[in-house]
Amino acid sequence: MAEETNAHTLGNSEILELLDREFACLYFNACTVIDHTSIDLLYSLPPQTSSNPATDQLPSIGESVLRSAATIEQAFGGITASLWDDPFEWTLPEYLSTPTKVKEHLDEVEATRKRAFSSFPDDSCLLKHIALPSGETRPLIELLLKTLVGAAQHHDRALSALQALSGTSPPGFII
Repeated sequence: MAEETNAHTLGNSEILELLDREFACLYFNACTVIDHTSIDLLYSLPPQTSSNPATDQLPSIGESVLRSAATIEQAFGGITASLWDDPFEWTLPEYLSTPTKVKEHLDEVEATRKRAFSSFPDDSCLLKHIALPSGETRPLIELLLKTLVGAAQHHDRALSALQALSGTSPPGFII
């Protein structure tokens, strides 16, 4: 047989493709939120929703978007370069002070994520164990799912903050 095949052509990457689409969608949605956020609202705190500020204070749009990106960057930095540091420490509002700078940072995180996904040969790699900084190992799929859920939770906070501060939400979003 002269035909060359790989896992991608055999359809053995359906789960990877689904995860890739979900992460790409999260990136697109984060960029959309930032596109709908003025510099004045980027780090403004939304009004409190109740009398308990310790539990009910939403973070700013910018902080939520950056925490979502940091969740992704930390996981994929760990997967690709064993760099498990919390990126939020160097993505402070002082450095990413405008929507344009935040969006540039989102582009960098997305490029890191894409590089990692391009190194995954097929769905079977999702069962391989990844060494975590704690010394424990976890299946890659567990790490990816926890990352996706965590990043989505921060993204939801950004949407709620945008709604609370501006009274609008980006087209296609239901809050």
